[in-house]
Amino acid sequence: MAKGTYADAAAVGLSGLCIAHCLALPALASMAPIVGVMAEQEWAHRLLVLAAAPFSLAALARTRADAGRAAFAAMAAAGFALLVAGAFVEAFHDYETVLTVAGALVLTAGHVFRWRRHAGASPSPDDRPRM
Repeated sequence: MAKGTYADAAAVGLSGLCIAHCLALPALASMAPIVGVMAEQEWAHRLLVLAAAPFSLAALARTRADAGRAAFAAMAAAGFALLVAGAFVEAFHDYETVLTVAGALVLTAGHVFRWRRHAGASPSPDDRPRM
């Protein structure tokens, strides 16, 4: 695995965990109300978003300077903005889960895009499976 792909693989995995957390927590809260009380701790989500910020900036700094960098930067910025909006903008509190899941999905898409570019696996029409 190429050097740059480890960070992308980790980012995809962490985004997946984030999505699982956001989608599973409401179900767990309905079964065990104490989980719902613990989930309402706003500082936890804010801390996780703040912890992701330096890693996001480092990943962006290591991206090759080409058209792919602009696409990755746009996806990363949009995904991170959605995460920040869900965690820090009080007016969006009712949409926190939706914003967080959408942000994690956009970030995941950006990292998969960059991962494939680093691996040299740009899909072409000839690479698609045939039926």
